[in-house]
Amino acid sequence: MSKYILVTSGVCSSLGKGVAASTIGSLLECSGLKIAMLKCDPYINVDAGNISPYQHGEVYVTEDGAETDLDLGNFSRFTSIKLSNENCISIGKVYENVIKNERAGRYNGRTVQVIPHITDEIKRCIRHLGDTTKADVVIVEIGGTVGDIEAVPYLEAIRQLIREVGKNNAISVHLTLIPVITGGELKSKPTQHSVKQLQEVGVQPDILLCRCEAPVDESMKKKIALFCNVSEGAVFISPDVKKSIYELPIIFHEQQLDKKINEKLSLGNRTTDIRQWTNFIEKLNNPSKKVCIAMVGKKDYLDNCYKSVQESLFHAAVTGNNASVTIKKIDAETLEDAKNFDESFKNVDGIVIPGNYGQRGFLGLLSTVKYAREHKIPYLGIDLGMQLMAIDTARYLCNWEDADTTEFMQNSNYPVISLPEEQSAPSAGVMKLGANEVTIIEKTRLYSIYNSTSVIERHRSKYTFDRRYTKDMTSHGLITSALAADDKQVEAFEWSDHPWGIGVQYHPEFLSRPAKPHPLFDSFIQASIAYNEEHTL
Repeated sequence: MSKYILVTSGVCSSLGKGVAASTIGSLLECSGLKIAMLKCDPYINVDAGNISPYQHGEVYVTEDGAETDLDLGNFSRFTSIKLSNENCISIGKVYENVIKNERAGRYNGRTVQVIPHITDEIKRCIRHLGDTTKADVVIVEIGGTVGDIEAVPYLEAIRQLIREVGKNNAISVHLTLIPVITGGELKSKPTQHSVKQLQEVGVQPDILLCRCEAPVDESMKKKIALFCNVSEGAVFISPDVKKSIYELPIIFHEQQLDKKINEKLSLGNRTTDIRQWTNFIEKLNNPSKKVCIAMVGKKDYLDNCYKSVQESLFHAAVTGNNASVTIKKIDAETLEDAKNFDESFKNVDGIVIPGNYGQRGFLGLLSTVKYAREHKIPYLGIDLGMQLMAIDTARYLCNWEDADTTEFMQNSNYPVISLPEEQSAPSAGVMKLGANEVTIIEKTRLYSIYNSTSVIERHRSKYTFDRRYTKDMTSHGLITSALAADDKQVEAFEWSDHPWGIGVQYHPEFLSRPAKPHPLFDSFIQASIAYNEEHTL
């Protein structure tokens, strides 16, 4: 039977619960245990697919096409587990399943209630993940904060689960905040109140992770332990990291958090080998090169909405090229009326346009593509970033002034980007979501990067290039370098007369890992470093 670690948080949101849960998962893997991870989101949406990135950050797509919370990106980057639709549930999905069961008559006429039916469904999802993966430990992250009305069913479910399987088989890890007030004084009262709220729903935390920007001494830890009813050795500090979240496995291991978890769950005396993290941090702290990448997107999207892209650039710089990377975030709207692009892209060695939605900032994004093409700056376009390469070629090289995507202009004379069903070709294809095979065309730059004619990449897109315009694009230097395995959709473009200009319809950022950067990002960073060295001589 699997054992369970139930991770909650209080005081305020965005304390880093997903990163903390992922770090715990990594440490357990480093000690030889098989793990599984589950994110329980409190929103009523069935999944994250229709949630605005303004509110929820990026949508992480699993191999089987599930549109999930961005914390699953952390799960995948910190651990080796294979994620699927079963690694993320929302309260909307839980209610949907219960209502389906009720309509099918599976509750034998009983009144359907939050307790036991909703809580039983939550527990079923948690136990099912452990049963199907045969994991030694299942780490369950409860979204939101203690005290949120949306989180009540999850908290009641984990209370019942702990009671059913016993304290040696399920523990509660609670993440809280120790704020620093004016004068530098640390305050434990928010942590005390947060734990009290958790206790009021019947859950007693076994381990406390306290976020704090300043060092916490032993006397403060003892005070927290006393007032929160945990053992003195079960209070751990999650400090602000110096350079990277990948420092956390080392920080937690040095505090012996993994040893305490093994003790609480009766997992035996295990040795934790964290060399993969110490090696990464060693490279991070001793770069031999540097590179600056401009990431152009929507102003409010520039952080969590492009989280996986930023991390992929970071992996490729540190592990792939022993370099330090600076990401210059540029709001596309500021470029729409920009009179001096040279100033906007000053000291930039490469440009990335990640996936975007909506028309806002479109002209700024398009101008960025034109600037990268004309100035021979390494360019990587993802999803819309790839589609913009076709629109740029159509408008400025083919002289089709109104060339566009039907996402933004329905009556264009040259709809080079459109929905598959809008395209006249009978083999237009369909929308892709999740892992799909991509055929790389030989003798292209993309082929030299992958060194293979067939790869599996993850997709999340509605619009695609209309292949009626392929000859026009090719004649003006925009060549097709990858197709869908069924030969229906264009998967990648590249500029024939450019040092490094590639756009891909798929999302390579979902496959990058700290110790194993995605080859596309690796090659892009390498080209950007070469551009830097050439222009600083």
